[in-house]
Amino acid sequence: MGIGGQRTILVTGASSGIGAAVARLLARRGDVIALVARRADRLDAVLADCRMTSPESERWVADLSDPPVAAALASTVWEHFGGIDVVINNAGVPMRRHASRLTMDEVQRTMTTNYFSPVAITLAVLPRMLSRRSGTIVNISSLGGRLGIAAEAAYCGSKFALAGWSEALAVDLDGSGVRVKLILPGAIDTEIWDQPGNDPALYDGPRIPPSDISQGIADAIDSDAFEHYLPDMKAVVEMKTSGIDDFMAAMRTMSHGATTRDTP
Repeated sequence: MGIGGQRTILVTGASSGIGAAVARLLARRGDVIALVARRADRLDAVLADCRMTSPESERWVADLSDPPVAAALASTVWEHFGGIDVVINNAGVPMRRHASRLTMDEVQRTMTTNYFSPVAITLAVLPRMLSRRSGTIVNISSLGGRLGIAAEAAYCGSKFALAGWSEALAVDLDGSGVRVKLILPGAIDTEIWDQPGNDPALYDGPRIPPSDISQGIADAIDSDAFEHYLPDMKAVVEMKTSGIDDFMAAMRTMSHGATTRDTP
């Protein structure tokens, strides 16, 4: 455990959205939070909130699109607190682009932030977690890590990779004292929907506030279950798995409808 018996929890992508919401909630529970994100001003605002109930919490400004930087940052946080009990790999970027217009640079950038950096952070802390036989890795994937979404091949590829890595990692670490949790959020109302350099999203339905799923993420840390859909859309994934051709037909219909709407 961390300072004074409290847990020390590293949260990436903590300046807004899901990361900020779960950091605030865990701080209210009394955990010590290590906040990591690129935007110092927003990170400072979240830190101020966290310190109201968790004064030992700290923040680090870092660009996690560089895996060696991500790994070094995790080691720095470990040394600062004398350990990390939970890592929440939340930082991620969108990439909405029809595959016919995707560039390799866009694919690599998406994969690096959404997959390679969480892996780098995990591998940086894993030996010490294994040595003390305790720790929890929480990977925030996406419903797009189980469903192939039209015009999101790069994003889904990165989130599928994170989901597959998490599953295999959990099996490899069975009995080691180090646990792995996979979070699969649905349509959450974050800045990921309107980032520059992305095509408009095909989905135009309701979006859930990040605060509505932060409790589920916090609960997942101590749960015996590996996989957590927030909100619970497991039935959609099971439908896709049992009828992949029907799912892809529906996705094509949605994609073609969007193309028609966008055509002058």
